This record gives sequence, C-alpha cells and structure tokens, in this order.
Amino acid sequence: MRRTPLALAAAAALSLVATPVRAQQDVVKIKLGTVAPQGSTWHTILQEMGTRWAEASNGKVQLKIYAGGTQGGEGEMIRKIGIGQLHAAAITTVGMKEITPEPQAEDTPGLIASYAEFDYVHSRMQPELEAALEKHGYVAINWADVGFVNIFSTEPYQTPADFAKGKVFAWNGDPASEEAWKAAGFNPVVLSSTDLITSLQTKMINIVSEPPLYAYTSGFYDRAHYMLNIKWGLLTGATVVKKDVWEKIPADVRAKLLVIAAEQGAKVDADVRKQNEESLVQMKAKGLTILEPKDEAAWNNAYAKIQEVVRTKVVPTATYDKVKALRDEYRAKQHAK
Repeated sequence: MRRTPLALAAAAALSLVATPVRAQQDVVKIKLGTVAPQGSTWHTILQEMGTRWAEASNGKVQLKIYAGGTQGGEGEMIRKIGIGQLHAAAITTVGMKEITPEPQAEDTPGLIASYAEFDYVHSRMQPELEAALEKHGYVAINWADVGFVNIFSTEPYQTPADFAKGKVFAWNGDPASEEAWKAAGFNPVVLSSTDLITSLQTKMINIVSEPPLYAYTSGFYDRAHYMLNIKWGLLTGATVVKKDVWEKIPADVRAKLLVIAAEQGAKVDADVRKQNEESLVQMKAKGLTILEPKDEAAWNNAYAKIQEVVRTKVVPTATYDKVKALRDEYRAKQHAK
C-alpha cells in the first residue's frame, strides 16, 4: 500500500521519539543507602564511584546515593532493598547480619589486633563471605574498613567494672550481639544507629563504641568526651547490591564496574586508616581525653566471654574457627621471622 506524505511524516516523528525511549529503558538506576555522614570519606568515595560508573557505562548505570541515614538504619535499609525501595547499601557487618551473619566473624572484639592481621585473614576469607551473601541474593561489589573501634564515654571509665555503671549503645536488629555485651558485664541499650546522637543528648546512653573517624565526623565525641585507648575490635563493611538488579547490567559492563568498585574500596581503606589517626589528633585538640585501660585481666576475661557468645550464637562456629585459625597462622608466621 502506498504511504501518504502525512503517514511518512508521522512515522518519522515516531522513530525520533522511540530511540530515546529505548535508550532510557536501557539505563539501570541503582538507589544506594548508607549511614555514612554527608561529606565523610565513605560518602565522598561512593560519589566518586558513581561518577566513574556512569563514565565506564556510557551513562547506562546511574548510582543515586542516600547518605547520613536518610533511609534509616542499616537493618531498615536492607528491608527496603527487600521491597525494592532501595537496590544497594554501603553497610557495616552489623547491617550485613540482616542478610547473613558470616562477615561478623572478622569483627569479633579482641580477635584481630592489627590491620596486617586483618588483611591476611580477609584476603583468604573473602570468597567464602561473598558466597554467603550471594546465596541470599546479594553481590558484594567491594569491601572496606570503617576502622578499629574505641570505646567513648561521658565518664572517665577505665575498667570493665567502671563500664558496668553506664549504658552502652547497641545496634538494633542484632539480639545476639546484645547478649555479647551483657556477657562482658555491660548494660546495652538497643537503638537504631540514627538515634545515637539524640540518645547521648538525652542521656539514654553514655557509652558508644565506634571508630575515631566516625566519632569525629558525626560529632558525638562532644558529649562522650572520654576515650579508652583500647582496640575493642575492627569494624568493617561492604557495598552490597541486590543480585537481580546487578544482573540487569550487561556482563561486560559489570566487569568494568567491579574493577572500579574494588579500586574505590582500596581507596577507602587507605584514607580511613590514615584519617582515623588524624581524627584522634583533632579530637584531642578539641577536648577529648584519652584514658589508658586498667585491670588487664578483667579486660581479657570480657573479651573471652564475648568471643564465646559470638562463636556460638552470632556467627557459624565453623566460620569463626576458620577466622581464628587464619589469625593464628599469621601470628605464627610473624613469630617465625
């Protein structure tokens, strides 16, 4: 059938409209939540990753970041991913507990004593931890440090008996970890991470265990202005994406994005390790008092009690035992040098 000039014009107009519509449908938009404060190292490097992803994918992958806990605490963000309101989260191992518990084994208080130990252990545990996440429908696109945790308080506490007088912040959604605090003689108050600052202000809590950089960037050290000079444990995290969303991205593009994500994770590690030390200097200049722990035997006993709870109730026993064996393996190699 012969087409009229009007029909040809209409067809041409439709073709002009159809091309950008198809292109728009090819774009994968990933909404990512994090409790990392706006402007913090973690937030800034996530933004850089988003920019690099857009460039590497020719604009086909767009990362939208909701920082500062605007999407709720880590547990709430995982629940939002489950119903499609978010697609990804940059979270600590505490938040990952909502997906699978294995990653928390590396963060057990008193287990890992240095970054060198952690790097040795994690490089060997990473495939197993990623497999555990993937089993539950998540892909870990990178891993990164939050830092060694120190204990901040509003009073000059130095022994476990001192800390037993106070009230310590405990993450909600993790009842076994609450039990671990209790086993060590502490009095946990279960709250969302987004309520930490206001709970210090209202004196609902007066003890917080967090890395120095988070204490500094969030500003809570203004109230909890004593810090015990003890490495309570390492806090680590990962950026996780729902597997079905991740697989909407073509495989060749995913490979490029994973390289970028790994590079950004390594950058977080380098920056965070340096800035945790710098944060201590800044906080001391602004009134933070650093105290030395007293009663070493009591602290060792507290660690032992917590580790037993973590091993038997928080993470799979086999995972905990493997992490500990790798740590011991590292120490033996260092001792043999």
